[in-house]
Amino acid sequence: MNRHELMSYFRIPTLLLFAALLLTGCDSFSAGADNSRTPETSRQPAERGEQNGHDEAGHASDEHDDVEKGELGSDHAEGESGHDGHGEENPDSVKLSAEQFQQLDIAIGQAETGTASASIQAPATLHFDADRVARVGPRLQAKVVKVTADLGEAVSRGETLAVLDSVALGKEKAAYLTAAARFNTRQAAYARDRKLAADQIVSDSDLAESRAAYEQAKAERRAKRAELKLYGLDNAAVDAIRSGGDEPLSRLELVAPRDGVVAKRDLVAGQTLGANETPIHVVDNTRMWLMIDAAEQALPYLKKGQKVSFTVRPLPDESFIGVIDWISPQLDEQARTVRVRAVVENPDGLLRAGMFADADIDAGASSGKRSRIALVPVDAVQQIGEREGVFVPSEHEGAYTFQPVSTGAENQGQVEIREGIRAGDTLVVRGAFDLKAALTAGGRSAAHGH
Repeated sequence: MNRHELMSYFRIPTLLLFAALLLTGCDSFSAGADNSRTPETSRQPAERGEQNGHDEAGHASDEHDDVEKGELGSDHAEGESGHDGHGEENPDSVKLSAEQFQQLDIAIGQAETGTASASIQAPATLHFDADRVARVGPRLQAKVVKVTADLGEAVSRGETLAVLDSVALGKEKAAYLTAAARFNTRQAAYARDRKLAADQIVSDSDLAESRAAYEQAKAERRAKRAELKLYGLDNAAVDAIRSGGDEPLSRLELVAPRDGVVAKRDLVAGQTLGANETPIHVVDNTRMWLMIDAAEQALPYLKKGQKVSFTVRPLPDESFIGVIDWISPQLDEQARTVRVRAVVENPDGLLRAGMFADADIDAGASSGKRSRIALVPVDAVQQIGEREGVFVPSEHEGAYTFQPVSTGAENQGQVEIREGIRAGDTLVVRGAFDLKAALTAGGRSAAHGH
């Protein structure tokens, strides 16, 4: 085999091997190319699925796409810090949807400019003047013998109201009579000894002894007389003891200490009364007290000397006048009212203790010329805990914030706002109670729609 034949022998297999390798490489390249295109091809349905998810999820998917793209835009930052985001919420704010707004019948208006009427209406009750009430009773144990005064009867000072029998008083009267008799004896002996001493018949020492006995008897009589007065007997009653008579020493009369009417008579014949019991009350009802329960908002407009006109329910067509002479230094913690007292003249006795009254206080006389301030409907002001306030629209649509206020005088459905809002400010004038209920019931978060 020559050289050319030998080279031809090896060239054919080599070409075949090279072709095989070339074909194998092409297949591998083609497979690699197909594999490199597979993610791109399979991503198209996924992207379409994500697009459909975006259509269904809305804003939440947009934020997710922005994060995937690395784009944290200003809108997202605003959502973190603003009201529409998921940041900290105002605990005094409630948000309503448009449908909720219509269902609750919320009405928005403005605070008017003006003042409430210069008068304060308040409920009141008539009482006896405590300084004109006399409580009558024994100062030691006694048994009722007879009652001479009837309930509601007019009596005069010194008039007998009841007759009692007291063993203890009888003993005290007997002791007084003994002391009085001893005094009389010592007084006479001392007078005699003075005359005898002038004639040198009685020595100076005997005269001194007689005088000492007289002074002692005098002191004892004075002490016993004072004890009887402690039990309620006046000078005339004590002097009457010495006059004698058929009356028993145990007799005790309860007498009227002043002119007036018997307003209480809580005793009957045969009843035993203890010391310091006061079963009879005599009152002078020509002057009465009108006790008024005024709202705390009225305090700035109240002062002593103000006139109060009032009517009582049994006499609705007749008006009476009183003058304020006392304002309580404290409020009723539950009712949030202040007690005010007015003195009322009652010469005809038409007014009776216990009558209910409707008082009208002339507040203008105390406040003088009052500045014109904000006026809102009474129903616009709501109480939440210890705070009074109104609801004002927030800068975010559908949101309302509870604004604490300080109220003033109230009249004819309007109340003055002294602090918190000004005249012309916008607020909820109808439906504030529903907003309060939503706020206090924890419905705020549901109303936000989160």
